[in-house]
Amino acid sequence: MNHFYILLLAAGVGLSVGWAAEPSWPTFHGPLRDNMSRETGLLKQWPADGPRLVWKFSGCGKGYASVNIANGMIFTSGDFDDVEMLLALDLDGKLKWKAPHGKAWRGAQPGSRTTPTYSDGLLYHLGPHGSLSAFDATTGRQLWNVDIKSKFEAMHGLWGFAENLIVDGDKVLCVPGGAKGRVVALNKKTGDTIWANTEIPDRAAYCSPIVVEHGGVRQLITLAHGTVFGVDVQSGKLLWLHEHRSTCDQNVTSPIYHDGCVFVSSGHKAGGRVFRISPDNRKTEELWFGTRLDNCHGGVILLDGYLYGSGCRLYNKGLHCVRFATGEVMYSAKDIGKTSLTYAEGLLYCYSNDGEMMLVKPTPQAATIISRFRPPKNDREPALTHPVVCGGRLYVRHLDDLFAYNVRAEK
Repeated sequence: MNHFYILLLAAGVGLSVGWAAEPSWPTFHGPLRDNMSRETGLLKQWPADGPRLVWKFSGCGKGYASVNIANGMIFTSGDFDDVEMLLALDLDGKLKWKAPHGKAWRGAQPGSRTTPTYSDGLLYHLGPHGSLSAFDATTGRQLWNVDIKSKFEAMHGLWGFAENLIVDGDKVLCVPGGAKGRVVALNKKTGDTIWANTEIPDRAAYCSPIVVEHGGVRQLITLAHGTVFGVDVQSGKLLWLHEHRSTCDQNVTSPIYHDGCVFVSSGHKAGGRVFRISPDNRKTEELWFGTRLDNCHGGVILLDGYLYGSGCRLYNKGLHCVRFATGEVMYSAKDIGKTSLTYAEGLLYCYSNDGEMMLVKPTPQAATIISRFRPPKNDREPALTHPVVCGGRLYVRHLDDLFAYNVRAEK
């Protein structure tokens, strides 16, 4: 069994028959939730007008959800008038089904927020008003639904519920942030509550969690409104808390775990920090804090001991490189600006807020733009969706449009 398969099993990701032969990016930020594709054989440079467009699908609805890819299908979500819908496409970009999932989001930054999560033939999705449901991934038939807002006495923030769900083993893990359930585990087949943690003194933010093993304990790590915490996945017990307060109620960026330490970040000068979790999971120790890498929502990549991510446009515009262990800022590539990003085969794929797609070579010394192009965009809306590289294709979404580009190198 190769190293990648071992990593997948350690992360609790189920491997179905035929997995290796099919493109697989089953959840937000990929199988290991690290936003790093393990694909090889990709283009090292794009043609002047960009890689070849394989297809375009105009019918996603209004939204910022990315895509997941599993079992030969592509899944996303979008708003259609007053209804949020889940959509399934085949790999040729043809619509297979569309299923309603509660009210559309009409509040701040209207549009769908979250990417569905695939596991064992089912699709899980959290709507902006608190509707959490499971769907048959083949047909779109809804199998169960839980209103986490009412059941766990929760309240959403200014931007609604925006957590991309994580499935671990038989559990759907979710952070309602309510008085009767700060963090909860639901049975993925029935929606029944397995456990509900009420110890955490904090309401939910907009962060998508990770699950890691530390000190012999499998734990969910995520950001709430003013703290970052770890919860035992098996029992629901709170393990540790560490303060991390945003300045604009924007704790969004997923944590990064490495070598017993955790990195978290928020925009608008709230900054980034790394702290160490004790071996017994009882306390934390802050190692550094800085305001330069104040990533708001575009994502951060950890590569060979260095963090790569955009600072907030208002203050620290540019792609930053920061040493994970010390917080030393290596540089800020201001020509790259504020982006949403992903990683594959040594390169960053950066989708800027103004709609430019860039292929970037990152090193601790410099971030070099190798290629760039602009997918069609006929409005002034910010491009906020995280790109995906899977199956030799680059998937780029802007609101109603989803583009699939061929980024596989010719043999």
